Amino acid sequence: MKKKMTVVIAFLGLFVIFILSNVSNKEDTITVSGGVTSESQILGNIVVELLQHYTDKNIVFLNNLASANLMQAAMERGDLDIASPRYTGTDLVGTLNLPIEKNPDKALKIVQKEFRERYQFEWFPSYGFSNQFTFMVTKETAKKYNLTKVSDLKEYATELNLGTDQTWYKREGDGYHAFTEEYGMTFKRVFPMQVGLLYDALVADKLNVILGYSTDGRVGSYDLVMLEDDLKFFPPYTSSLVASEKVLKENPELKTILTKLEGTIDTETMQKMNNQSDSELLEPALIARKFLESHNYFEEETP
Repeated sequence: MKKKMTVVIAFLGLFVIFILSNVSNKEDTITVSGGVTSESQILGNIVVELLQHYTDKNIVFLNNLASANLMQAAMERGDLDIASPRYTGTDLVGTLNLPIEKNPDKALKIVQKEFRERYQFEWFPSYGFSNQFTFMVTKETAKKYNLTKVSDLKEYATELNLGTDQTWYKREGDGYHAFTEEYGMTFKRVFPMQVGLLYDALVADKLNVILGYSTDGRVGSYDLVMLEDDLKFFPPYTSSLVASEKVLKENPELKTILTKLEGTIDTETMQKMNNQSDSELLEPALIARKFLESHNYFEEETP
């Protein structure tokens, strides 16, 4: 009987140790999300690398959260501490169910205020870029028609074929139909397709104009011309990271560390890093490390 009691006590002791170690590990762990795109993977790895450099915490990278909705749900459950790739336009409408705000500064202030009040999440200042829907042409087309802004297309639109993202073509609010009304133009034909195919079709002269993303790496590598959205039709998609107030309170040094990324990545830099991933096939973790090393991890210089 004593032997059985000893075994039971030993088992309970091991169980308690296991539970306590798990709690301890959880308290010592910070979870960071990336996503499924090159951009979100790179941003996630930048945050992970930065935290590993400045803290002794166990940083866990969750790189399978493919959308803002999944990241938001994980943060609300407490499974995710920091969502590295969040965009004002996406969360303003999709998460907060608020009207589109086309002024970038106002949109940022709204999401910061609403996320703090509704969810106790801190929406950080922008990395320094916005991943916008952007009309693009080749340099040859821009020169032929003297194109610098979207309105310049109006005179020639009925002669030109447009390629777009499949979902944007049917979307309400800021989709193709709303665009034609805002800009007062329609194209000869519109070809909805996967985003990855648009750029190759454009440089192969199978399309005259495409609607792409401003930070796509192929913008630079294909030397494309981005046309200014002069009527401000598209809402801003300013990129920032979001952290729970809980993890910031538990780790007071985090806010200062994460704020180091404010304004450090402009559109051209993000394009180049995306191209390194998509075209040169470099691992996002390596791209992130090289970026931080090139800036000495944003260490403050001592006099």
